Amino acid sequence: MPPTVLLAEDDRAIRNALERALALEGYRVTAVADGVEALAHAHRNPPDVLVLDVMMPGIDGLQVCRVLRAEGDRTPVLMLTALVETADRIAGLDAGADDYVVKPFDVEEVFARLRALLRRTGADAVAPVPDVPRPTPERHVEAAGLRMDPQARRAWRGERELELTRTEFELLELLVRNAGIVLDHSTIYDRIWGYDFGPGSKNLAVYVGYLRRKLDQPGAPQLIHTVRGVGYVLRED
Repeated sequence: MPPTVLLAEDDRAIRNALERALALEGYRVTAVADGVEALAHAHRNPPDVLVLDVMMPGIDGLQVCRVLRAEGDRTPVLMLTALVETADRIAGLDAGADDYVVKPFDVEEVFARLRALLRRTGADAVAPVPDVPRPTPERHVEAAGLRMDPQARRAWRGERELELTRTEFELLELLVRNAGIVLDHSTIYDRIWGYDFGPGSKNLAVYVGYLRRKLDQPGAPQLIHTVRGVGYVLRED
């Protein structure tokens, strides 16, 4: 099977040109225009490698990379950047990127760097996985009609089981364990991602949106409530 590439680039001309070039090179390409779409596709259909533009509106390439790394996702990331200062390149590598190409770039250089990243991934894939002892199971956590099994990483609303990503599960578990308590943005960022993306970030709102779509059902009350200017609270009104 040809390698799969998830390309996120907000400049349509660059996105279309690079998508065509990658496809002609034999890659299976999914091209999106922003970081929100990139995260959604990465969670639904994890690619073999990601190509992320650093400067995108909303959630940029650095934030996408940080989120994936915080989730434990080690998929190789190649950054596309117009920023040429050393500090900018360091910021990309610190965010978890594996390599970068500076715009304007030669497409052959992109191909070469992708081949190198995929070779590295192939070498890692054959490494043995050590046995991990199973921890003592934790009792179910329940609140507002939700039930969660942290050990099995399963969650239900009533009798309906919820299909959650790792980050969605951890965010919901935090809200369930603090049901009725308003959690501010910085607290949630610190507990889930280990750092605050800053006041302009929409990352938390995106994940709350994901959770609401999976939790809400016709005729049932909404469970996650926004406290404007503060954060979020789980309660059954």
